[in-house]
Parts: sequence; structure tokens; C-alpha cells
Amino acid sequence: MSLERQVRAKLASKRNVDQEKEAQEWIETILGAKFPPGEAYEDVLKDGTVLCQLINKLKPGSVPKINTSGGQFKMMENITNFQGAIKAYGVPDIDVFQTVDLWEKKDIAQVTNTLFALGRETYRHSEWSGPYLGPKPSEECKREFSDEVLQAGKTVIGLQAGSNKGATQAGQNMGAGRKILLGK
Repeated sequence: MSLERQVRAKLASKRNVDQEKEAQEWIETILGAKFPPGEAYEDVLKDGTVLCQLINKLKPGSVPKINTSGGQFKMMENITNFQGAIKAYGVPDIDVFQTVDLWEKKDIAQVTNTLFALGRETYRHSEWSGPYLGPKPSEECKREFSDEVLQAGKTVIGLQAGSNKGATQAGQNMGAGRKILLGK
């Protein structure tokens, strides 16, 4: 099998049909329109217009101009505008797919992961009351300790110090020792 086919097979195996379906339903719910019947998930998203409409619903005015006609570069510009808008919305750069991942259908799983990252980010925006996608992100649990508690903690010997109530690792060997036998 050629290297290119191996790479394509590996990327195709990363795809999760259930996640794609969940992301598609989330997009359809927000936009209030179903994907065209018979069209593949990645084909509907490929030109970036649906993605731009999605971010404009989440945060109006994020993508001021959506290209609906023109050549490849205009459609790829939609994808780039979507990526910039979701980064401004708060999606971490590491979660955003590359334009070619979608345009050339190289890594659709990464596109779905980006949509889930966007769905998680909607939890952090109080102005959004619509449907959410994915689990709610955790929040910081900041704790304050008094000086008394902090001082008391300094007297405790942690288990990392190598002692556990008198039991130590002294005399322990990891594995068998090496024996060299001469003359045999």
C-alpha cells in the first residue's frame, strides 16, 4: 500500500460518524435549516458559507461578508474568515483546523473537533442561550487558605519525601542483579 493511501486510511479511521452527526444536528438547530438531503457532511461545509453563517448566529457580525459565488479562493476565504472569527470568539488556536483540512477533505475529523471546541466555547458566553455542543468546560476552583493552615501544612512530611510512616525503600532492588560467571 502506498504511503499516501496509508495516510488517507489513518485519517479516515479518526473520523467519528456519531460526532459528525451530532455536530451537523447542532448546526442545523442553530441555523434553523437542514443540510441538503443526499449531500455529505464535509461537502456542505466545504465552501465555508454554512460555517460563516454559524458564527454569525453565535456572535452577530463576526464575518461581515460571506462569499456565495466566485472561485476557489473566495470560498477558501470564507473558511479563513470563519477561523479568524472563532479565534476572536475564544476558541484556542490549537483547536482550529487548517483550511486544507476542509477544502481538500484531508482531515474532516479535525474539522469536527473544531466545531466541538466552538460548541464548548458557547458555554462561556452568557449572551448565548441556544443549544450547546459537547461537554461544559470546567471552571477554576480557587481556594484561599489562612496563614495558620499554611503553617500547619509545612510540618507534614509528604509521601514524596521517601518515607511512609517508617517504611522506606532502603534495600530494595529493581530487577535481578547482573551476574558474570567466568570459566564455564
